[in-house]
Parts: sequence; structure tokens; C-alpha cells
Amino acid sequence: QVDLVESGGGLVQAGGSLSLSCTASGRTLSRENMGWFRQAPGKEREFVASSNRIGGNVYSVSYADVVKGRFTIARNNAKNTLSLEMNSLQREDTAVYYCAVSSSRIGETSYEVDYWGQGTQVTVSS
Repeated sequence: QVDLVESGGGLVQAGGSLSLSCTASGRTLSRENMGWFRQAPGKEREFVASSNRIGGNVYSVSYADVVKGRFTIARNNAKNTLSLEMNSLQREDTAVYYCAVSSSRIGETSYEVDYWGQGTQVTVSS
């Protein structure tokens, strides 16, 4: 069993920044494929960013086009955490953000998530 807990969400004005963190217990995240997803009201959950393990402590990162250049996914293996730094936030970024762990590669359109966090709300006001 893996427990994922997200934190760092909140209310921010458009153009501002937030940093999300995902802390895991029950699993060493450095060995896993991980990602961030989000779900806005009335919409399906969508891919935001992923950090897929290539081998050892080498990872491949990818981003949804709508966040590329504004969001940064990063790992802290010593702390067993995954972060998402979000800059230049827009109203369209308002959603519940979820951390995910998968034993298979997380792609933008293809993924099988083994564990989800409970989500953290991000609200961007104009």
C-alpha cells in the first residue's frame, strides 16, 4: 500500500506562483514512474507532467503543452517527495491537482496509475 499526500495548493492571483509537493509513504519513489494530473470542475482528469524512470536515478520528464515552460516537475529522492513548481498561473489552471505513481510509463495520453493522492485544490483568480 502506498499513501500519497499532496500539499501546497491554495488561492493565487493570475500571474502568480505556487509549489505543490507530494509525499509518499510505503514506497521508495525514486524507483517509480510518477506524475501530476489535474481535474477542473466538469472536466475529465488530465495529464500535467510526468517523471519516468529510465534507470538508476535517471528520469525523463514531459509536460502537457498547456503548462510547458510554466510548470516544473522535480523529485527529491532524499525526502521521498515529488514537486510541481507552477509559475505564471492562469485561471485555466484552476483544478484539483493529483499526484500519481505507476509501475508503467506515464505518458500524456497513455497511463495506468497504480496509486493516486487525495488531491489538492489550486484556485487562480483574475
